[in-house]
Formats: sequence, C-alpha cells, structure tokens
Amino acid sequence: MSKRVFILLVLLMSLSLIGIIFVQAYFIKSFVENEKKRFHSSVLTTLHKVSNDIEEDEYNSKFESYQKLITEETEVDSSAVSQLFIYQQNNKTKDRLIYSSGVLEENYKLSQSLFDIGLDSLEIQRLTGTSRLEFYQGDDLIDNKDLGSSPIVNILNSGRLKEAEKNYFEKNFKAYVKTFPIHKRVSNETINDFMKLKLAEEGIDLDFEFAIYSNELATKVQSENFEYDLESTYKVPIFYDENRQTPYKLLVNFPKDSKFILAPIIGMILLSIVFTSIIVIAYTSALYQLIKQRKISQIKTDFINNMTHEFKTPIATINLALDAIKNPAIIDDKDKVKRYLSMIKEENKRMHAQVENVLRISKLEKNELNISKDRVKLHDIIDTAIAHVELIVENRQGYIKTFFEANKSSVLANETHFINVIVNILDNAIKYSPNAPEIEVYTENIGTNIILKIKDHGSGMSKAAAKRVFEKFYREHTGNIHNVKGHGLGLAYVKRIVDDHQGYVSVESEKGKGSTFIIKLPLIS
Repeated sequence: MSKRVFILLVLLMSLSLIGIIFVQAYFIKSFVENEKKRFHSSVLTTLHKVSNDIEEDEYNSKFESYQKLITEETEVDSSAVSQLFIYQQNNKTKDRLIYSSGVLEENYKLSQSLFDIGLDSLEIQRLTGTSRLEFYQGDDLIDNKDLGSSPIVNILNSGRLKEAEKNYFEKNFKAYVKTFPIHKRVSNETINDFMKLKLAEEGIDLDFEFAIYSNELATKVQSENFEYDLESTYKVPIFYDENRQTPYKLLVNFPKDSKFILAPIIGMILLSIVFTSIIVIAYTSALYQLIKQRKISQIKTDFINNMTHEFKTPIATINLALDAIKNPAIIDDKDKVKRYLSMIKEENKRMHAQVENVLRISKLEKNELNISKDRVKLHDIIDTAIAHVELIVENRQGYIKTFFEANKSSVLANETHFINVIVNILDNAIKYSPNAPEIEVYTENIGTNIILKIKDHGSGMSKAAAKRVFEKFYREHTGNIHNVKGHGLGLAYVKRIVDDHQGYVSVESEKGKGSTFIIKLPLIS
C-alpha cells in the first residue's frame, strides 16, 4: 500500500467516524433542546395556573364570608333604583309585548370582622334585580292604559344579582388588600399544595423550591432551600391589583431539572455512547493494525535491504578470493592461498553469525531458547567481551577503558549470552563511531544492584530513535546509505536477554555527542 493511498484511507475513515459522532451528537442535542422547551412551557403554564388559583382562592374565601354578612346586614348606607321599560306592538295582529326591569342598588360598609388583615371597612353593594314579561293578544286594546286584562303570558323574576356584586366586590377588595404584607395574604403551605397539584396535572414529578419576590426583593414567603438563580429560575406575576398591575412575582426553580429533562432519553444516550465507543475502539484498532502492518512492511523492506547488503559483501569477497585462488599464478603460492582461504572462512563465519542472530531472536520470541544461569562475575564477563572486539578497536586506532568501581559484581547469568550482550553493545559503539572509537565502561553498586554503563563518543542518535532502538529490526533512517552495517537485531537481542535476567536496559543519547547504554542487574550474595 502506497503512502498516498494509506493517508487517503485513514482520512476517509476518520471523516466517517467524525460524521457519525457529529450526527449522533446533533440529534441528541436537538432532542434535549426540545425536552427543555417542553419542560419550560409546562412549568410556565403551571405557574400561571398556580398564580390564578392562589388569587381566586384568596378572593373566593373572602367573598363567601361577604355573602353571609351582607344577608344579615340591615343598615343601608344609601340606595338607588334603576328602571328599564320596553313596550312592543304588532300593528297587524294587535299583539303586544311589555318588558320591564329594575335594579335596586344598596351600598354598605362592612367592618373588619370580615377580614383578618386589618381593614377598617370595605364598601360593597347589594344588588337586587326584578324583571317582568307580559304578552297581550287582541285588537281591542287601544293603548297601554287598557292593559288591565289578564296577559296570555306573564313571567316575573326577582333575585340578587350576584355576579354584578362579585365584580364590584372584587375591584374594591383588590384596591384595599394590596396595601398589606404578602405573608398575610398567602402561606408557604398553600403555594406548596397548589404547585404539587398543578405540576402533577402537567406530568411533572419533581422537587421544587419557591419564593415570592416584591420588586425583585425577597419576601418572607419562600421555601427553606430556595436560591435565586437568574438563568434557572422561572417566574410569573401574582396578585394583580384592580388596575392589572403587581409588584409581586412567584419564583420557582427545580434543583434536579436536568435529570428530569434527560430521563426520557438517558437510555438512548447510553446506547449511543456504547455504540460510538465500539465504533471508536474498532476504528482505533483498525487504524493501529493498518499502521502496524505498514510499519512491519517497512521494517521487512529495510531488513531485506540490510540483509542483502550484509550478505552481498561477504559473497563478493568469497567470489573474489575463489577467483584469485583459481589464478595459476597464485594457486602455487601457499601463503596467498592460505590468506584467501582465511578470508573465505572469516566471511563465511560472518554470514553464519548473521543467520544465528536471526535464529536466536526467533527462538527468543517463541521462548524456545534455553538459558541456564550460573553465578558469574560481571567484571569477568566484561573483560571477555572486550577481548572479542579489542583488535577491531586497535585497528581503528581507538581504545576501550574500564572503570570498575563496583565492589560487588556477582550476578546470576548465562555467561555466553551475556558476553554476546556486551559484545553487541560494544560492536554498536564501534560501528557508530565515525572516527577512532573511544569507549568507556563503568560499573558501580547502587543498593542491591550493579550498574553497567558503556559510553561512546560516536554519532549518537535522536530522541525518537533512542525510544525505539531496542525494537526488533529497527534502525534509524539514513535513506539509502549503508555505511553502517547491521539489520536491527543486535539491540533487540540485548533487551530480551537482559529482561530474561530480571534486569533493565536503557540508553541516553544526543545527536553528534555519542550514546551511553545502561544495564542494571540484581546482585546475588
């Protein structure tokens, strides 16, 4: 898969995932907003009903008391009568219809016994209405003076005009009652009962807190835990006066309104989160596998290129040596033949070592490599490893210096494998030293551990490379330049062996200033 196709595929997958998440979030947000609007509308409807019912309850209770008192009241302050008379005649049939009505207005002043809010008196009216409907038939009636005969229809009504009285009472009552403290007009219990009733009618079963404010200031009428919040508090006017004005507002808030609003869709939200999480995990896993496969493909390509280069040089050297031996001028020269045969043997050993490294790593991955451990001195192992590479270092006019500061160096280790570990690190230091290799080896005791440091002054590596240097087949990118031989297995082998010895290996490096490999191993008594 080319890099461009890979990037395009990742981009399309990412856009698809973002689109799915965006659509789900949009629908959930729209649903929540609709639920908020519905809840807001239901609450305001409820509050208006509560406001009206509280006012009507206050008024009706007083009007009923007034009805009882007005019936017993005998002292009339003043009275007046209003009359209406309608006369209608049909000229063809001589039929006549007569309608008359009258209203008796009696004014009273009721004492404060009607109320417990401190009124001196309240002006009210008792209205009594009468009406009469008569129907006469015949052409012998000349005018309305002749209406002495009995009418065919005679309807007489008389009684109190309670609705008119009620309206007059309400206007005067509201004018007087607005001068008194709000806590004497309504109680917390009354508001609480009305709120519960009306909220239940709207299908809202939710705890609430309430208060009545006058001109944006708190009054004594409020629930125990009410807290005014401009954004979350609902409010409607209450206790209008006779001019439809009021300083009072009924305020209500719901501490757990979010839970109530989300309740209908919480299941959908949870399912959406679950399915989205599954999609994200699947996407992440697929992306990880794609990146991993691409990385493995790149590693394999690099490995093949490096191995090809590693085998190409020895094979070419062997072929040249064989061609030289075939030369008649050389075949009789035993010294030269021995030299070329020695070269063939060394190059063959080199190829064999590369194959052994690959096989060794493969066995380590499968846990098939049998590593027996014995008590050994780490200083002795270091000396043996240095001996393996000493000639190469001297040939490049370099040096390896040791600083054994550890008093104790006994560890439980496999001598052969640990010699290979140190040789690999030293070989790495030699290969990545452009000039004469300058290598220092340090040991020290820290607690119950021994620390081994192998420091070179070579080309070093970047921080990114230092994090991945122990990965199998990893080599820092140098383009198509193969001036440093290897295939990225040596340090992977080092880490696997050190880990198997319950140790720890790390590297500190800076580009252009060299690297320091650090191995920590537990000491044994």
